[in-house]
Amino acid sequence: MALTGRAALIAALGALLTGLLLPNWTGILAVDVPLVLAILCDLALAAPVRQLRFTRSGDTSVRLGERAYATLTVGNPSRRVLRADLRDAWPPSSWASESGSASSRHEVSIPPGERRRITTTLSPTRRGDRRAARVTIRSHGPLGLAARQGHHQVPWTVRVLPPFTSRKHLPAKLARLRELDGRTSILTRGEGTEFDSLRAYVPGDDTRSIDWRATARQSTVAVRTWRPERDRRILLVLDTGRTSAGRVDDAPRLDAAMDAALLLAALATRAGDRVDLLAYDRRVRASVQGRTGGDVLPALVNALAPLEPELVETDARGLAATALRTAPRRSLIVLLTTLDAAPAEEGLLPVLPQLTHRHTVVLASVADPRIEEMGKSRGSLDGVYEAAAGARTQSERRHTADRLGRHGVTVVDAIPKELAPALADAYLALKAAGRL
Repeated sequence: MALTGRAALIAALGALLTGLLLPNWTGILAVDVPLVLAILCDLALAAPVRQLRFTRSGDTSVRLGERAYATLTVGNPSRRVLRADLRDAWPPSSWASESGSASSRHEVSIPPGERRRITTTLSPTRRGDRRAARVTIRSHGPLGLAARQGHHQVPWTVRVLPPFTSRKHLPAKLARLRELDGRTSILTRGEGTEFDSLRAYVPGDDTRSIDWRATARQSTVAVRTWRPERDRRILLVLDTGRTSAGRVDDAPRLDAAMDAALLLAALATRAGDRVDLLAYDRRVRASVQGRTGGDVLPALVNALAPLEPELVETDARGLAATALRTAPRRSLIVLLTTLDAAPAEEGLLPVLPQLTHRHTVVLASVADPRIEEMGKSRGSLDGVYEAAAGARTQSERRHTADRLGRHGVTVVDAIPKELAPALADAYLALKAAGRL
């Protein structure tokens, strides 16, 4: 049971009149007894809340930054009109601000035996699963003095997917891929690439491309054209250890790594390559294998959505062993991890030969633009110290990248908004060079 503000106001006015006109027990009873009877009558006439029937429908997934709509259908099986305040509770991260949670509160009026649909608008601020908490309903009586209140559990889950902001770069990368694939007049030739077709020799062609057997069968000199190999295997390995939790541009490094992984997956799938995913710190946090064609990107997005950084040191040996088991054949392994000196030199470098011996390895790391800004600081004592710290950090990252490069690793080190296109360019460069 709940009393409304109207009941409190009537009680306050009654107390004032009693104190002025009849300040004794008679006056008190004269005011309070009718009020209590009115409250009990109003409560008895309010529609019951336990008999209400609830069902849900609406969106089950939404990209981060977009809106989702959760519809709640309320059925009133009683013989009384339901006049109620309803709160459809969701976690705080389901709205961009505290004022946004006001959309979860609704006023409803449902005649006997009828149903009404109520829509709650969600604007999630974090990835992952957002589960409805509970539905609280307060049924008012016809006098508006008292209300029945109760709770109902009505399960529903909305999965908040990664925003994939880098998809705006996909058309440009696909155009470059079409050039490499021989769909335009630009054809590439590299060691290990696949034969595409024959054409007539023109001055300037590499004489090593001449197909002498085809030339012998026709009156003109024929040369081979080549295209990048297809059906290559690509394994995306996301480091979900403590370094991925560091925030850069007010977002975890892991989010930028996810965005880069999605762009590369979309590009590689269009190129006819097979893409798998592995998220690891001390154990496997997510895995996608064996998907092809149009199933790859939805599977990756769904697997990455609930993934969160773990505040543990990544087990580099376990990561390398798991990656080798996941990719038994020669593949391109893309490590999305940190380039910081201590974690890379103590954890990754000792196990790197196990990966580079069999696979082509690319390491992509999220750089902090603040470090570059610090390196340019001048004009004050604090600025000089910041510049020294920034310069030292940049020097350590370059040194680590050089050591990785000596092991045959292609290093991509870029700020969050540039990491995804830079990684895609590195993939296309490997395609053009025939290294996949």
